[in-house]
Amino acid sequence: MPYITQIHINTERTHPFPYDVPSIQYAKRLDTDHPILFLVGDNGSGKSTLLEALAFRLQLPHMDGGGYGKRAFQAAVELAPYLELEFGIDRPIGFFFRAEDFGDFMNSIDRTDFKLHQQMDGLDGAVPPHIIQQMKDNANYQIHHMRKEYGQDLNSFSHGEAYLKILQDKINQRGIYLLDEPEAALSPAKQIALIYHINQHLKQYTSQFIIATHSPILMSIPGGFHYEITEGAMVATPLKELEHYSLTKGFLNNPDLYLRHLG
Repeated sequence: MPYITQIHINTERTHPFPYDVPSIQYAKRLDTDHPILFLVGDNGSGKSTLLEALAFRLQLPHMDGGGYGKRAFQAAVELAPYLELEFGIDRPIGFFFRAEDFGDFMNSIDRTDFKLHQQMDGLDGAVPPHIIQQMKDNANYQIHHMRKEYGQDLNSFSHGEAYLKILQDKINQRGIYLLDEPEAALSPAKQIALIYHINQHLKQYTSQFIIATHSPILMSIPGGFHYEITEGAMVATPLKELEHYSLTKGFLNNPDLYLRHLG
């Protein structure tokens, strides 16, 4: 049985943001009694807004590591009084993965690395060389520890491989996993690898995945349930009837039909 069985957003407010996005307007009573639930919709439909509100309500850890006090989660904080969840079983731990958090994390490593070594370089001639070397060793340890925090040393992986490795390392026990556009840095082959990992995980653990995505590949995971969000509704929709799926399939089958007017 999934952990979250119902989502209720109990407010009649329709403006300003975040109350005016479709996902918030139409999630008055949302059945989520599924182990794999997809939120599918165009940019601006509010997929991320809803996921962030859920993550804040559950207080799930995320890569940013700074809690939910940042401006990026202001909408989630504002929605919290109106968000009610029904649970099928007790809440376990879990993880909230946002594509932008991965980029921020990798950039923070680079900034920290540059800053620490810049400070060390400024000590040449003023501090004995063996002391500087000890300080550099400590700085290198700090950077190494940051990379090790999310599994194996990320130095040994490409950008996309590190991205997938973090997902695989964090999805490692029973829990609620909220994934916001996890396909962002993944090739089609790596997306299939993620599908395989999730599928194998669910054979071992009672977990629930709620995934916001634009990827028809990820949407095709066996057992997935799909909510399609439009300007006028948020409705359960079979995979092959999703606009993302049918548009992608139509384009790949006949790209000239879509591109002939480009000149």
